[in-house]
Amino acid sequence: MKIIIDTEATPQSASVKTLTVDEESAGQRLDNFLLRHLKGVPKTHVYRIIRTGEVRVNKGRASADTRVQTGDLVRMPPVRVSTPALDAPVAPGREFPTLFEDDHLLAIDKPAGVAVHGGSGVSFGVIEQLRQARPGARMLELVHRLDRETSGVLLVAKKRSALTRLQDQFRDRETGKTYLALVKGQWPSNKKVIDLPLQRYLLPSGTGEGERRVRIAHKDDANAQRAITLVRVSRLVGDYSLLEVTIKTGRTHQIRVHLASQGYPIVGDDKYGDFELNKRLAAQGMKRMFLHAWRLQFVHPQAGKPQTVQADLAPELQQFIDHVQPPPAPV
Repeated sequence: MKIIIDTEATPQSASVKTLTVDEESAGQRLDNFLLRHLKGVPKTHVYRIIRTGEVRVNKGRASADTRVQTGDLVRMPPVRVSTPALDAPVAPGREFPTLFEDDHLLAIDKPAGVAVHGGSGVSFGVIEQLRQARPGARMLELVHRLDRETSGVLLVAKKRSALTRLQDQFRDRETGKTYLALVKGQWPSNKKVIDLPLQRYLLPSGTGEGERRVRIAHKDDANAQRAITLVRVSRLVGDYSLLEVTIKTGRTHQIRVHLASQGYPIVGDDKYGDFELNKRLAAQGMKRMFLHAWRLQFVHPQAGKPQTVQADLAPELQQFIDHVQPPPAPV
């Protein structure tokens, strides 16, 4: 990476810089490119300077999902990089259950309660712990993300070429992402497709920007994003339905908001769920959201062949299923 001082910088903005995108970074999303180079800058701030147009690519405005290319000039405004305190926690090296691994990528089974990366009040996440556990690895980068409370399949690229090819598949909706979700009641058999646009908003918290949330939007709303979710009942579990949910679009909180909009919020969801039910279940030991990234289908970035990675239900989720509907006794 080459860093040069922006020739348009004024004395008041002497720290304005321009990054020249090198071959290794070509194909990355703009947000990922900036997060990689702005270590210590809060993720929310990075998205803010993109959204407000303070970040420019080849002197033009760009969105977070813009793909940077070799030779692009990325202008960055002055940013304050926080200096880690001497007593700041260092990510402990940690390996996670491996579902698949070769020279190009790693698929792990992420546990619930662990963020995929540090930021927004989280000191470190899966990727920082993996890097600590594998100091000899040339590269480890997240291909996609999962909510902190969601368990299951998570892909990590070990080569830049694998990262860009896999992210292209996610962007072009060429991957198959199926989750397992548990909802109270019997899911209607005629509700197989949920095609409702979503929109992000801020929930006032009294401090800062507020908490980011998602809601159903009107299709004509300028900020609405189309979101498509396919739902299939895997089986009934007592008074609950275990659903196989496949997302055709990867919107923030898509499954959670779509299922809740139909009157069937995910068990344990602390943002869009049935809070009274969640409280009762927590007293019985079910203290997390029942959403699990079960199966991921994609084309291997090097071999070019279809690949399927699958993660069994997390133990605490399986235990709840067995509690609600005990397995038949062996004959």
